[in-house]
Amino acid sequence: FGLTEANAGSDAGGIETTAVKDGDYYIINGTKQWITNGGEADVYTVIAMTNKAKGPRGASAFIVEKGTPGFSFGKKENKLGIRASATRELVFQDCRVHKDQLIGGREGIGFIVAMKTFDMTRPGIGAQAVGVAQSALDVAVDYARDRKQFGKPIISFQAIQHILADMATEIEASRALVYQVAKYIDMGGKDFSKYSAMAKVFPADTAVKVALNAIQVLGGYGYMKEYPVEKMLRDAKILQIYEGTNQIQRNVIGQELIKEYASKKE
Repeated sequence: FGLTEANAGSDAGGIETTAVKDGDYYIINGTKQWITNGGEADVYTVIAMTNKAKGPRGASAFIVEKGTPGFSFGKKENKLGIRASATRELVFQDCRVHKDQLIGGREGIGFIVAMKTFDMTRPGIGAQAVGVAQSALDVAVDYARDRKQFGKPIISFQAIQHILADMATEIEASRALVYQVAKYIDMGGKDFSKYSAMAKVFPADTAVKVALNAIQVLGGYGYMKEYPVEKMLRDAKILQIYEGTNQIQRNVIGQELIKEYASKKE
């Protein structure tokens, strides 16, 4: 999914990649950054400006296949976490795509396509967060049961129990939120931008917090690469960043609340 650029991250409306009409074709020029599965996927959705004067309303969405002349990839990024997932630049240099590859069959709906896509995919990030957090809790509990200090397992100490209890509670709350929003979407619910943002922001924050606490439970061992929790923290951090930062998610939730309460007073 090619939206983000070097100068257009959270400000998705500021993209600079262009698609200029040329008969039955569009010529795409520009570069997309931080693209998950870049170079691995066979098909890409690319957001490009067909009319810069219109701002976000001038963005259009195209399907571009791997191997199309003028379409290439940058180097594989060396990331903090999720290293099993390839992240690369998408580079377009006079890349010609047929007008039939214009999503929706018309110009100007690219930004809408992008936002609707995020509404559908953000709960998936929440599910990813729940998985990371659950794994961190599992490791922490197992370690606390086996590790002995002062002659007994550290899980017998109330301080450790409280850390684990908070971890477990926040994980279950995150899981319930993700399931509820996913169910709402599956049942054909409408206008779920707010719920989708909630299903990302809370679990993502929880995953980072739980991974940090798991490291704390393991102490010095948690800080070492021989144990998996440091990797879980590194993998969790991206959850607060991609598919829209958690600050952007809070903006979405806040704006939707303003609209909801304004309509109730009318």
